[in-house]
Amino acid sequence: MAPRGRGVRPTTDRVREAVFNALGSLGAVEGGRVLDLFAGSGALGIEALSRGAASAVFVERDPVALAALRTNLAGTGVAGAEVVAADALAWLAADHGPFDLALLDPPYEFDRWPEVLARLRASLVVIESDRAIGPGPGWEVVRARRYGGTVVTFAVPAGQPAEEME
Repeated sequence: MAPRGRGVRPTTDRVREAVFNALGSLGAVEGGRVLDLFAGSGALGIEALSRGAASAVFVERDPVALAALRTNLAGTGVAGAEVVAADALAWLAADHGPFDLALLDPPYEFDRWPEVLARLRASLVVIESDRAIGPGPGWEVVRARRYGGTVVTFAVPAGQPAEEME
């Protein structure tokens, strides 16, 4: 279930499948601590939990999206979920982390990437947008793919060895 309107743009099944196939080949989900920032309906974090993540923190500020997220979590019965009703940047300012995997899927008009990525502590970040996102200082892009109108970028902290993500 995803809330209608209000700038909500759920990740398509095709994109979610491609992302999680790549993450699965890297062993990036199983047993990991996952952050679903700008969680919306929670589809990405729920997918991570269903594929063996140990835990997932869902951060979302919109009350309608939070209601959909809670409904979706209840419907799946996955364990290890924590829902946080907060603004993503404000939540990150409290230095939560580190995470093994961070899934970032804000509304496409979002343009505060340097602030988010400067505060984020994660071993691997997956960014979903309508355009290529340069993660800025401290991060290296290791994979970027376009799926129709969606661009998915994988990034790791600079200097961290990355597995091949082709």
